[in-house]
Amino acid sequence: MAILPIVTWPDPRLSQKCDPVENEVLDDLIADMFDTMYAAQGRGLAAPQVGVMKRLFVMDVTWKEGEPSPKVMINPTIMAAERVPVVMEEGCLSIPGVLVPVERHKAVTVQWTAAEGDIHMDDFDGFEARCIQHEFDHLNGVVTFDRVDAQTRAQFETAYLEMQK
Repeated sequence: MAILPIVTWPDPRLSQKCDPVENEVLDDLIADMFDTMYAAQGRGLAAPQVGVMKRLFVMDVTWKEGEPSPKVMINPTIMAAERVPVVMEEGCLSIPGVLVPVERHKAVTVQWTAAEGDIHMDDFDGFEARCIQHEFDHLNGVVTFDRVDAQTRAQFETAYLEMQK
């Protein structure tokens, strides 16, 4: 398929809430998003990160360890979250070169539509839960910089912008 250009911060599309997917043929977009994610060495990629303002993301949190586990989540909803907070550094393909300490829920229950049109609900924990929450944020116009206090955000933004020069 094709490797798509990745939208990088501070592109305003990364701050916009996405529209639901409705009766759209997504096979080519999904294939292109996986190709793009793997080529960029990522573990997740949301549609707005490739300029498509729809509620869709792809992820594969295990492929770097050798056993792929690709998932497509269309119109996902986080139904429940374990209130145990876990802080971990997160990278983002739209903010390359910056790792931001982000607090996330340890586990989540998610409902989504698969590429085939089936509705699923499942529980996720650990890094998989973190990846889902990160990509879900993108669908709501939230980036990692939005998940830290103002002073920390300013430091990370300044470092990122300096790297882009």
